[in-house]
Amino acid sequence: MLDKVKSFISEVENATANTEEEIESFRLKFVGRNNVVNELFEQFKQVPSEQKRELGPALNKLKNLAQTKLKELSESVGFSSTSSAEVDVTLPGAFGSEGSIHPISQTRSRIIEIFERQGFNVEDGPEIDNDWNNFTALNFPENHPAREMQDTYFIEKNPDMLLRTHTSNVQIRLMNKKKPPIRAIMPGRVFRNEAISARAHCFFHQVEGLVVGENISFKDLKNTLYHFSKEMFGKQTKIRLRPSYFPFTEPSAEIDISCFICGGSGCKICKQTGWVEIAGSGMVDPNVLENCGIDSTKYSGFAFGMGIERVTMLKYQLDDLRLFSENDVRFLKQF
Repeated sequence: MLDKVKSFISEVENATANTEEEIESFRLKFVGRNNVVNELFEQFKQVPSEQKRELGPALNKLKNLAQTKLKELSESVGFSSTSSAEVDVTLPGAFGSEGSIHPISQTRSRIIEIFERQGFNVEDGPEIDNDWNNFTALNFPENHPAREMQDTYFIEKNPDMLLRTHTSNVQIRLMNKKKPPIRAIMPGRVFRNEAISARAHCFFHQVEGLVVGENISFKDLKNTLYHFSKEMFGKQTKIRLRPSYFPFTEPSAEIDISCFICGGSGCKICKQTGWVEIAGSGMVDPNVLENCGIDSTKYSGFAFGMGIERVTMLKYQLDDLRLFSENDVRFLKQF
């Protein structure tokens, strides 16, 4: 048997190949599933112990040599089959198309940049949270419509857990772990159980802001959003505040800006009114402060929130919310 192994070793060492067929023939004989090397290893099991000491190394040598030889033959045929004349090294390289930053990410970064220059920190929190942080601590009554299944995604195995409906849960977590003064914004993704359409989606992005300290007034809120609007939409922008209601702020106001498309004269973006809504805001309700262990007789604060998709649609004059999540390259490459 040793002579047979040595014969195969010699055959492998002297093997040559000029075509793919010859390489395949070599592979099947020495490396394939039912090759001669495997057969020899099976016979090796029946060899007397005194012969195995010499036969074993020879078999291993044959196996390793066959694998190395197959690689050499394959490389030699592959190299010889491609002549230098077939490759023009003077041609320019082929490059793939470059990607771009998603419009939502662009707007988010711009909003953060503006508020950071006003001294705001950026805070983050979980997208899955409990009822306390998302509703109860924010002064939502137990029978509030937002708590219903048709408006909120609850976790089936734990009804107390849900997909956050706003980034206000980060405000509660922040006030629980840090005492005033607080000055922060909370960008993030939120979820609502809504039918997907050009004007609504089951998930979208928000940026909320929170300021808590001594002697914080409604004027501070107005000046903050006034500065943001001018930075985001242009120096000519004006703002107005309309009375509104939110469970977690009192008093509350909707924030409108003068239409930066028509300059206030009326167009389809502002629905001929000259104004477009960008945010909700108000003074933090004393109950919310107390729920977080903050003395409402000493501290006051304001909060605001805006949809990043809403701001992006206004900035780029878009009319379909679904464009942001469809990953249509024809749309995204415009940014």
